[in-house]
This record gives sequence, structure tokens and C-alpha cells, in this order.
Amino acid sequence: MARKLDKSQWRASFDAISKALPAKNVEIEVASLRLGNQVAAARLPLIGISYDPKDDLIEVALEGIDHLIYRPREVWLEGGALDLSAIEIIDAEGVRQIIALRDPVMLPARQAVRAR
Repeated sequence: MARKLDKSQWRASFDAISKALPAKNVEIEVASLRLGNQVAAARLPLIGISYDPKDDLIEVALEGIDHLIYRPREVWLEGGALDLSAIEIIDAEGVRQIIALRDPVMLPARQAVRAR
């Protein structure tokens, strides 16, 4: 069930998310009536997410990309503290930024090669 975060909680919540979920991969979808649905990032490792109240922006730092969301007005979280699956951020223009958090794909353990 999604829950809305009060703006006074954004900074502390994003700091906690960044510390608790460093091994997640992220897909960011941007959705608006003007743009339609666009994928801004796919399967990139999450470095961190933060809110800067001075500049009124949310930064989603991914490996190789910083995704900036200016003048956010709502933040919604899907899931709990340990099983967070998505963050939805709605900016001042009504554009929805959906940040899906996924566990990285784990390769099977490499088996030891026997000498012949």
C-alpha cells in the first residue's frame, strides 16, 4: 500500500533510504500528458537519493546519471522500510517520476573446475 510522505520528512527519509538500499537497481519512468511515458533510466545501480530544501529539488544518483526532479510537490512510497519497491514523485507541473527499485540479478555461483 502506498503512503504519502509529508514534505518535512523528505530529507530524513531519503537519507535513510540511501543507507538502507545501496544494492538496488533502479528504473525511472517519467509520465505526463505532454510527454507520454518515457524511461529515463533502466536497471542502473542506485548510489543515493536526496532532497535539497534550499533548491527544492530531489536528486536520484545512479551509476553514470543524476536524475533531478525540480519543485517536487508530492512523494509516495510503495512498500515498507525494508521492502521498498517504488517511489513516486509528482513535480509542480504534475509530471510523475516513478522510481522502481529492484534487486540486482544474481548470477549462479561459479563451480570449481576439476583438473583432468
